[in-house]
Amino acid sequence: MSDSTYSLDLDLWLNQDIFRRQNRLKSAFLMILEELGNSISNEELSLIHQLSKGKKISKGNDLLGFPYQVLDLVRDFDPEFGLNIRVLNWFGNGLFLLIYHGLGNNLPPRPLLEMDFAFSLTESPWDYPEMILNNSVSKKTDAWHLVQSKPIVWLKELQISTAPKSTISTLQLEIRNLLEIMKLSNSEKRM
Repeated sequence: MSDSTYSLDLDLWLNQDIFRRQNRLKSAFLMILEELGNSISNEELSLIHQLSKGKKISKGNDLLGFPYQVLDLVRDFDPEFGLNIRVLNWFGNGLFLLIYHGLGNNLPPRPLLEMDFAFSLTESPWDYPEMILNNSVSKKTDAWHLVQSKPIVWLKELQISTAPKSTISTLQLEIRNLLEIMKLSNSEKRM
């Protein structure tokens, strides 16, 4: 890197207020994810997926240049029978609810589509930039055949409030509705 191609933005580098604001925001979202995770018991997760590994929060600083935080529920990423519910907070891009399920862990598409989920059309279940930024998803049942030969990812963007308690309530309602669909799907499989 030569001095002529890039110069250091020293004003930004020394702007403590920007870094404090970003860190407060990260802490606030982390608290939201922790409270959401704590509101769901491991027993509830085991009811929808026997091989549940519980809950975990992860974070990173660079998903296409933006920090992110993730709350994973269930945490079984097996391509054949796995299941995971993920809340992705991608700074600069939004808050998303994702469902990963393996080929043999079929969830009924109709209730998920009715909840305003779309299914991913990407080759990789982890290609969030393609799903989110390039809108490589579908809500059309006639495109459903395109994804049935690989693990499926469902995606829903969540609209949230500036009030943390309201955001937590919104997220809890979304997760509860999703868990109910999964419980019904499990009980129908057993019949």
